[in-house]
Amino acid sequence: MKSYFQKLIRGETVFCISLLFALLSMLAVKPDKAYAGYIDLRTLCLLFCLMAVTAGFQKCGIFRIMAEKLLGAQNHMRGLALVLVLLPFFSSMVITNDVALLTFVPFTILVLHIIKQDRYTSPVIVLQTIAANLGSMATPPGNPQNLYLCSRYDLGMGSFFLTMLPFAAISLVLLLFCICFVRREPIRVYFKESSPLEQPRLLAVFAVLFLMCLLTIFHVLSYQVLTLCVLACMLLFSRDLFRSVDYFLLATFICFFIFSGNLGRMEAVRAFLSGLMEKNGMLTAVLSSQVISNVPAAVLLSSFTENWKALLLGTNLGGLGTPIASLASLISLKFYLKTEQADLKSYLLLFLSLNAGGLLLLLAAACIL
Repeated sequence: MKSYFQKLIRGETVFCISLLFALLSMLAVKPDKAYAGYIDLRTLCLLFCLMAVTAGFQKCGIFRIMAEKLLGAQNHMRGLALVLVLLPFFSSMVITNDVALLTFVPFTILVLHIIKQDRYTSPVIVLQTIAANLGSMATPPGNPQNLYLCSRYDLGMGSFFLTMLPFAAISLVLLLFCICFVRREPIRVYFKESSPLEQPRLLAVFAVLFLMCLLTIFHVLSYQVLTLCVLACMLLFSRDLFRSVDYFLLATFICFFIFSGNLGRMEAVRAFLSGLMEKNGMLTAVLSSQVISNVPAAVLLSSFTENWKALLLGTNLGGLGTPIASLASLISLKFYLKTEQADLKSYLLLFLSLNAGGLLLLLAAACIL
């Protein structure tokens, strides 16, 4: 039992912290009927459906096939780095930043090892992590906090994209600039066997379900109908996908719903956080994200402001910075540390330098725009 809890704390640190916060807040605000109003069921159902659909796409192997086709055409290192970095940038807009990194970081480590370019592993993974965190801010499905904020403030498609797309475009330019520093040394990328497309009919089913997710995000379809359709398809066609859903992420949201709901009922805390958000909502969100990560920051601070734009920008830009600013960054770090040439100190130095530089430039752009 003790080893189980130790493993849980190491593997699901944010969930454990959120649970602790929720329990402590319950000491100050005793559980009552108002607790039911804390939970945003629509966000939880949307997250569940998107995680299930994304797992279905991965099971079909579509992303690996796409990566192999793109990489096989490269004959120099800069071109390879460009593809490896842009894959998580664009795919994170559809499958979330953490899933993009889970898919492409191990693949990158394998490819670089095959072509004997392991020295590029650290910089490429760092750029992939930044790319996933920045690309994911361009769409509601890209980040859990985007889904939550769209639901919390009832944001329309136009409002969301007009706010976030300029920063996604600037991020793309910054990434392309960084890749220019990679040497154009000749390489040859090859794969012994091409990955097959698994269950094309199932892929079509999940493509339809993903379209339904998008319609639900923008309030064209009800989340109850979507959830029933996703559950039915999982039960009928792929029951193993139930194991692929990150239930700890859903539980983390519930804990922070309770924590933020209770804080909102504490007058002194409410006045303090409301004051911070009123003075500079975007900067408050950015700084909060560095400490508790951007998803919990979005849930917590949304109870104290109606300035959705500042919160949306702050929590998305705040994904840059420390390794815990976006939980997806920890996924890359875990994979990197398993490589033979892993050097934690140099990796963190490069990670913090590039993240800090990117964050400052994007904050400057936010002040101008």
